[in-house]
Amino acid sequence: MAHTFEELVLIQRAADEAHTAVEQLQDQHVPPARTVWTDEQRVSWETACRTWRGLAGDVQAPVSEHAKEQGTPCHQVEADAKKAARHQELAASG
Repeated sequence: MAHTFEELVLIQRAADEAHTAVEQLQDQHVPPARTVWTDEQRVSWETACRTWRGLAGDVQAPVSEHAKEQGTPCHQVEADAKKAARHQELAASG
């Protein structure tokens, strides 16, 4: 299935948002080396990590397909999608 660049940006944005959720949970729960997390804290963090890793993995195949279709290196398409996703996040919040 062919993906447009805009679709890649949306997928990347979802992965970035999931990563932010992981970071927020880490900040809320204090680094685990300093304190023992409750079972609920550990489960919520592990679930957020799985979600983030899954979404980050979901970006790879579409990036590869798009790069092949466009004749562009994968690393360039990935970098462009990340930049666009993050730029749009800043534009939306600012």
